[in-house]
Amino acid sequence: MNINFEYDKVSASDALEIFTAKKLEKLFNRYDFIVRADVFFKTENTSSDETGKICNIRLSAPGPRIFAEASNENFEKSVSESYNELKRQLQKRKEKMQTH
Repeated sequence: MNINFEYDKVSASDALEIFTAKKLEKLFNRYDFIVRADVFFKTENTSSDETGKICNIRLSAPGPRIFAEASNENFEKSVSESYNELKRQLQKRKEKMQTH
């Protein structure tokens, strides 16, 4: 399992990396065709307090890359939302792989 973390206008956080790695480990264990994950954390100034902490996750797997992005009031919620989106996309990818 190879996870790369990148931060844009955000200080690095071990706790955030551990939280994200635990989430992604579930995907790596369930879908063995995933090669690696790139996780990007960034902040944006927004007019709403409920957005601005952005988490982008890109998975390398056979076929096109799988990508999810979420913006919430904290990074943990953004990671969870991105994780759920990736899980849905991976399930679709796995179904396509089984039909061929």
